[in-house]
Amino acid sequence: MVKSALQIARAAYQPKLPKALKGSVKAVEGAPTQSVGNQDEIKAMFPNTYGMPVITFEPGDSKPMDAFNVGIILSGGQAPGGHNVISGLYDGVKSLNPNSKLYGFLMGPGGLVDHKYVEFTDDFINEYRNTGGFDIIGSGRTKLEKEAQFESGIEILRKLGIKALVIIGGDDSNTNACVLAEYYAAKKYGVQVIGCPKTIDGDLKNEQIETSFGFDTACKTYSELIGNIQRDCNSARKYWHFIKLMGRSASHIALECALQTQPNICLISEEVEKKEMSLDDVVTYIARIVADRAADGNNFGTVLIPEGLIEFIPAIKKLIAQLNDVLTDPKTGEPMEFANAKEQIAFVKSNITPENLAILESLPADVANQLCLDRDPHGNVQVSLIETEKLLSRMVATKLAAWKAEGKFNGKFSAQHHFFGYEGRCAAPSNYDADYCYSLGYNASRLIANGKTGYMSIIKNTTAPAEEWIAGGVPITMMMNMERRNGAMKPVIRKALVELDGAPFKFFAANREAWAKNTMYIYPGPIQYWGPSEVCDQCTKTLALEQK
Repeated sequence: MVKSALQIARAAYQPKLPKALKGSVKAVEGAPTQSVGNQDEIKAMFPNTYGMPVITFEPGDSKPMDAFNVGIILSGGQAPGGHNVISGLYDGVKSLNPNSKLYGFLMGPGGLVDHKYVEFTDDFINEYRNTGGFDIIGSGRTKLEKEAQFESGIEILRKLGIKALVIIGGDDSNTNACVLAEYYAAKKYGVQVIGCPKTIDGDLKNEQIETSFGFDTACKTYSELIGNIQRDCNSARKYWHFIKLMGRSASHIALECALQTQPNICLISEEVEKKEMSLDDVVTYIARIVADRAADGNNFGTVLIPEGLIEFIPAIKKLIAQLNDVLTDPKTGEPMEFANAKEQIAFVKSNITPENLAILESLPADVANQLCLDRDPHGNVQVSLIETEKLLSRMVATKLAAWKAEGKFNGKFSAQHHFFGYEGRCAAPSNYDADYCYSLGYNASRLIANGKTGYMSIIKNTTAPAEEWIAGGVPITMMMNMERRNGAMKPVIRKALVELDGAPFKFFAANREAWAKNTMYIYPGPIQYWGPSEVCDQCTKTLALEQK
């Protein structure tokens, strides 16, 4: 592998570990737990892994341990720091017994099912320490939910003598990990399953998980780009930049980037839903700020938009929910097939309620067609393909033209459009993510050594110096509830939305009027890896405000 000067220098960086993981540990158990919702249903579905206690690790006595083998899977979209989870797990496993082995299954859960794997060695692992991406073994979106997959998996796990499987993923992937852990426990196969919280969207968090890995690096990467655009915006003073950001199910990225860059406008999907705003309400809100700034001679600005905004507008949310239902085969739970787009659109229009049909036909034709046609791998509407930034700027331009005709707007409006998504998924991890991810992986080795299954590796107190971080595990069932997916109720990990009464949003809400009227941009610049701790080792603004 050819490396850049930065990669060569970063390879020498030794991630920091919590004091509790430096040496032997003992597991301290808390009280029994229950799921966040639908307790009876979740308990019935997971009788072998439900109700387990939260685990906290403390220094313990050294005990010799026989060699054991571990498998690892990268599942779902990429997030900065995944390679460090693997290197942390590798080092943790080897520290318990140098003869232990770590195997990586290739291209996601499909590698387990299809028996495609690689064994990690020192030389192999060292090529990827502190690097971005998931290219060490690749990732995939195969869902582990069928008995045939579980049985195929156990064949290769037994062949390789694997004692435990670690699945790195988001809420869906960790739900699958929980299902797999339950299945293997019920069958008494003797294979442990451990999850690891990954998603740049930031929506896999709760009272036990402070943040999902990759969120810090992705937001810092996007904020650098936004800052660059704002510097250009403040230089040219003639464009409004509409910037769409990752975050279909929650607005954590948009909020964090707003806290880092202080744009003129940042839309928060959860607030739009809470206030029951219509699409026209959103457009009017943006147009009013554009007009007010124009009145001060400022015909420029920046707008941050979460990619899932459309789905949070109540009327459109109801429409999308019904579209997901009518386009799912009730017998198989799989997306329905049609001969062509025209047939699919006609089917949709004839099978939704008159109220939803009216909403659909009120949208621009291209957006309406996208809602009817494009599906993601789970069969849901492909919201990320809707060019929300262009839709909003187009509608703002129309409203401003009407206001100009009425003498209510005398400024100029010209828009530029951006969508930041893939740019942040494989960035070289920040020091925070490099340390956090390494600790998550190392910690997973201790959960395995203590015989745990159905747990997620967690590291807490991460606003403090790494020495003071708290390591342990949380039962995955504790985070689950029942939700409607593809026309059926299924157990899933509850997504964390932006809390409108939380400290990060309150800070944003208290300052956004000033940011809207005045040009108060912050230019964060690129991620720094060497230098003062206050520059290089800081967590997100969101986490700092949440933890005070």
